[in-house]
Amino acid sequence: MIATPVERPPRQHDDNVTLILVRHGHVDGIDPPSYRGQRELPLTPLGQRQAKALSRRIVAEWQPGAVFTSALGRCVETAKAIAKPFDLTPEVIPGLIDINYGAWQGMTDVEVRARWPDAWALWHHSPQFAEFPGGETMPAFVKRATNALHAILHAQRGHTVVIVTHDSVNRVLLLHALDLPVSHYRTLAQAPCALNALVFDRGQFTVRSVNETGHLLGL
Repeated sequence: MIATPVERPPRQHDDNVTLILVRHGHVDGIDPPSYRGQRELPLTPLGQRQAKALSRRIVAEWQPGAVFTSALGRCVETAKAIAKPFDLTPEVIPGLIDINYGAWQGMTDVEVRARWPDAWALWHHSPQFAEFPGGETMPAFVKRATNALHAILHAQRGHTVVIVTHDSVNRVLLLHALDLPVSHYRTLAQAPCALNALVFDRGQFTVRSVNETGHLLGL
């Protein structure tokens, strides 16, 4: 018996990788802002609608061969909505999980500023040096997030992939792609279910779009 070959998306030229980097949908704690970090928070009804709209946006332009996601439920749920039309199963990548804010997780920005004014100021004005009490340092966070990205790129040469992760992760990955220092962290915005399109080719990134949200109009 001759096995039927599994159909895969066509390989791209030069073994480059087209990367669709997206943020998860809306969750409680975004507005007013709180330090969500590695807490489990489900998508709100708005977040679920955003995930479906994002999926339609990706279907309209790309044919991804894989979907990768943070382990947290809000990302997994968003990733499943994206993967479903392509009959894909999202793969969890531990390094893509949100930053560990330690003692700050679950607290509002106002509460953190009142209790840790110096650490709060460092985070807001010099994020590259931030250290979160009982959590991660910013350099450690950047290293594990960028390592996760390059592991995916190395394994997916010649394909289009989707990565579903968090505001903080997206920011540091975009800074890495743009070859900008982490001190520029606050110059990038990442709305819920925003889309960023990049190409990685011969060791270089080309950033084609950042924080696309047009697919969310009217939700």
